[in-house]
Amino acid sequence: MQSMELTLRSLRRRLAVLVARGLALIEGVSHPYRPELHYMRGPGPKWRARHQAALRD
Repeated sequence: MQSMELTLRSLRRRLAVLVARGLALIEGVSHPYRPELHYMRGPGPKWRARHQAALRD
């Protein structure tokens, strides 16, 4: 009886690790954050002020 309980505990631990790894993999693949949507906005006013002469030509 005790050996069966130990086997079940071991299986539960392994299953919990497997589920945690699977969830981490799914989250890593489907992570919605895309940094290029937030910080790649193009040149700002300081860049335009420095390059104003080149822009006029």
